[in-house]
Amino acid sequence: MVGIENLRKIIDQICRDKGIDRALLIDAIEEAVRSAVKKKYGSQRDIEVQYNDDLGEVEVFQYRTVVEEVVNETLEISLEEARKRDPAAGLDDDIGEKLTDIAELGRIAAQSAKQVIIHRMREAEREVIYDMYRDREGTVVNGIVQRFERGDMIVNLGRTDAVLPRDGQIPKRTYKQGDRIRAYLQQVRRGRSDLADEGEQGWESRSRYRDAQLVLSRTCNEFLAKLFEMEVPEIAEGIVKIMDVSRDPGFRAKIAVSSLESDVDPVGACVGLKGARVQNVVQELQGERIDIVPWSPDPVKYVCNALAPAQVSTVEVDEERKTLLVVVPDDQLSLAIGRQGQNVRLAHRLLGWRIDVKSQQRYANLKDPGYQSLLQVQGVDENMADRLFAAEVRTAAMLANMETAKLAGMMRDGAEAAHALQERARKVESPSLPAEEVVEARKADAGTGAQEEDRPESAPDKEVQA
Repeated sequence: MVGIENLRKIIDQICRDKGIDRALLIDAIEEAVRSAVKKKYGSQRDIEVQYNDDLGEVEVFQYRTVVEEVVNETLEISLEEARKRDPAAGLDDDIGEKLTDIAELGRIAAQSAKQVIIHRMREAEREVIYDMYRDREGTVVNGIVQRFERGDMIVNLGRTDAVLPRDGQIPKRTYKQGDRIRAYLQQVRRGRSDLADEGEQGWESRSRYRDAQLVLSRTCNEFLAKLFEMEVPEIAEGIVKIMDVSRDPGFRAKIAVSSLESDVDPVGACVGLKGARVQNVVQELQGERIDIVPWSPDPVKYVCNALAPAQVSTVEVDEERKTLLVVVPDDQLSLAIGRQGQNVRLAHRLLGWRIDVKSQQRYANLKDPGYQSLLQVQGVDENMADRLFAAEVRTAAMLANMETAKLAGMMRDGAEAAHALQERARKVESPSLPAEEVVEARKADAGTGAQEEDRPESAPDKEVQA
């Protein structure tokens, strides 16, 4: 390592190819040689290492103190010996001499020097990458798929590689090596210390790509917002503002927009002529359905917009608990909830409020005191209460006194479970019903026992809370 010919050319080439500061690389080489020398000769010697740019080599000097009587030859030199090297030397002077017998440092020392240089070069290169990309954090970048590592995608951005973790990839889309890809630059890290700052849990969850400096995402809300900003000039100019975004990546998303100018329609601006703008975003997200929602400071109006295309009949607001009770027509309930509750779940994320969606029939039932008494019976939920109401069982008392066989048929749990439910119903106080209603209910209960069991039950209302 010391005395290598053309070292100057090697340093210049590395600095040019890697973009590393020349002074940093020279410092790394000097540190590596210093470590190697100490490995070979021990750490007691007073060693100084410096790179000579004129000679293109690293020089190593050992310094010893001039004394009358030498006790430690490693650190001391006699006055007579010192004056052979420097006639002007005096006691207590430090005499330096160039070591010339270190051309061969040994395998262990050379390996140590190599590791030091590699480590320092990596640190310098990471610093260069950090400086290059730190201002691009939070932007959309383009790259080429390089390879896959345990589900994580390695993407080449030109100067360096970035990682697109498995949880940042859209589920329905698959890529292969060489494909072009666009993603959101979610994080730019200087080094491992940045990751350690995220805490132990963050370190474990990201252990697969803990060495990655650049972390990408295609599933975050910011990626969708940036795509619209790139497609819609009004957003880029600040006329239209994206207020909220919620996504089920690869399936459906909602984006709430508002306009700072009254003559600009924010939804129309995002949709574009014949839907061209929103379609460009949809194609980038591999067919993800996007609902563009007009934002409103009024939670009632906002939730009506967010649950579209379902129609909303009534909204009850609980400001303190941040809860919205939304009532929709019976035939609109499944549309408001969406497949597997997706529509109402996205609306909840958009508003940040808890949303309870109910059909008009269910809402009317909840206002009935008898229905409420049924709900007080342990084991009776709203779906069960709806079936009881449809069978003219209007209170907990009527539930306790109805035919056990009929109740068992409704519950599908057997006579024993039905009897236990009736026992619990007897402990609940029921409101009084008008006499004529009680008579009619008992007639219906007595006259339709066999037919009720044979009649298929009506499907209960589907409901969801988000």
